Amino acid sequence: MTVEEILVIAMFATFGVLLFTGFPVAWVLAGTAVIYGVVGHVLVTEFSIPLWFDWGSSIALFPQRIWSVVSSEVLVAVPMFIFMGIMLDRSGVAERLMRNMVILFGAVRGGYAVTVILIGILLAASTGIIGASVVLLGMLSLPVMLKNGYNKSLAVGTTCATGTLGIIIPPSIMLVIMADRLGTPDTSVGNLFLGALLPGLLLGSLYIAYVLILAWVKPDVAPVPKDTPRVTPRVIFDALAAALPTVGLILAVLGSIFMGVATPTEASGVGAAGAMLLALGNRRLTTMVLRESLYKTTRTTAYIFAIFLGATAFAVVLRNIGGDEVIKDALLGMPFSDHGILIAILLMTFLLGFFLDWIEITLIVLPLVAPAVAAMGFDLVWFTILFALCLQTSFLTPPVGFALFYIKGVCPPEIRTVDIYKGVVPFILLQLTGLAMVFHWDWLVTWLPGIAYV
Repeated sequence: MTVEEILVIAMFATFGVLLFTGFPVAWVLAGTAVIYGVVGHVLVTEFSIPLWFDWGSSIALFPQRIWSVVSSEVLVAVPMFIFMGIMLDRSGVAERLMRNMVILFGAVRGGYAVTVILIGILLAASTGIIGASVVLLGMLSLPVMLKNGYNKSLAVGTTCATGTLGIIIPPSIMLVIMADRLGTPDTSVGNLFLGALLPGLLLGSLYIAYVLILAWVKPDVAPVPKDTPRVTPRVIFDALAAALPTVGLILAVLGSIFMGVATPTEASGVGAAGAMLLALGNRRLTTMVLRESLYKTTRTTAYIFAIFLGATAFAVVLRNIGGDEVIKDALLGMPFSDHGILIAILLMTFLLGFFLDWIEITLIVLPLVAPAVAAMGFDLVWFTILFALCLQTSFLTPPVGFALFYIKGVCPPEIRTVDIYKGVVPFILLQLTGLAMVFHWDWLVTWLPGIAYV
């Protein structure tokens, strides 16, 4: 084993150990980088060990790399999309949607759960904020479903899983960050948004199909309420009118990107302004709402960028002690076919999702494995969407499944933690099914980027 391989393994092991000390992830990443920056410098200067490491091209580059992160035009879209999601949460659009669509689908067996999924898809395509989507859907739907006799696990599982669709359906903050980390023309934000659109809708369709089949096989888990009003043209019109503002916002943001009219950064500004107009139209845009939205946007953005800076420092040092080549050689040296290596990467990502947040995995793992995937001749947009689909499961897998914590905070007291875990298991399996389908039919990702101008 070479010195580079020992240092790379030791660096990851140190990060893993320090992660369980309770220190913030950003400081753990940056602290590990500084420790091994000093170690690399000492090995080269004091012991004359031949490493690729050089102080001037690693530790001394921290200020420059940090500046490149905070001055990135692509990353300006992150706080804009966060603000858009939070403001939309305050606008009252989701409440109106729920009220009208429950009447529309109430007569269908499992109709309330289908309503939650459809509203979740619309929210996912207009917010991308997992916490806001899960909490909002939970507050609006759980009391209604439980009141009408829905199985507790089905109700909470549907709500929790649907809220995570925002991480994959564009405009997704995760895809913006992935595009910035990969930094290639093919993996632009627009291409990733286009590539994720069909897989995201596929997941939503799988959720709906599961609910309808389960309600048909086991009628008692999703009964039809006895007092469901009759569906009339007026009911259909009200449901369409309630959905129109959200659909308009989605078309304004995604349409401007896909048609090449605006960059993702410019479109994020359109989305933020549109969300404010929706809140104003619903008479929800008060000074307090605006102040709270800006405060939450600032906190969330600061959290993401702190991890960004720590991961940047970590990546600089890791690259300068030969980490990129060590990992690339290790992956390409596996005794599997190219597709077998790809499956191993996705399996590793899935397992890491049990213990790490998607941000750390995206910032650390994705840039390390992408060169090996490209060397094997795979389409990087397709691989990135597979990677993103795999990370979506991390929101539902304990012990670090954040969607589980979000939903627990708004659950009625009769829903226990075990009900939440039982409820999300089928949806984790559905997510893995969707991942397998995208793996097998790569055109689900590559078709739209191939025909659109972004």
